[in-house]
Amino acid sequence: MTTISNTPYSALEVGQKASFEKTIGERDIQLFAAMSGDRNPVHLDAEFARGTLFKERIAHGMLSGALISAAVACTLPGPGTIYLGQTMRFARPVKIGDTITVHVEILEKLPKNRVRVGTNVSNQNGELVVEGEAEVLAPRRAETVELKELPPISIG
Repeated sequence: MTTISNTPYSALEVGQKASFEKTIGERDIQLFAAMSGDRNPVHLDAEFARGTLFKERIAHGMLSGALISAAVACTLPGPGTIYLGQTMRFARPVKIGDTITVHVEILEKLPKNRVRVGTNVSNQNGELVVEGEAEVLAPRRAETVELKELPPISIG
């Protein structure tokens, strides 16, 4: 089992950074479409996508948003963090096979355990694909938790 630790509000420092990386595969696109209900053919149909400005299938924009959530929940501040809000600007598409890295940075500590967090996403070429900022409620106490194993998932 994997264990992860958080950084409680009292230990967070402005400028503190962490990252989270994932390569986007066909299964990710299929699972996200099934889970979200977003079956836009630009994500699922290669022939349709060839007729778009992207000329090929692209990942759902909110898949990047979900990975931002994973970075905040599992790296910084980590387990126990509660989302209060998120802004995102999509700068370029994420394509199947891209390795994207979510970069989180503590921008400001606010009253009542709230924290402003920079949430930028780049691809394997270092190009910005998503620019954003989150406001979260940081955990009050340090904690290490075991991540639950996920059951096998089939699409069908």
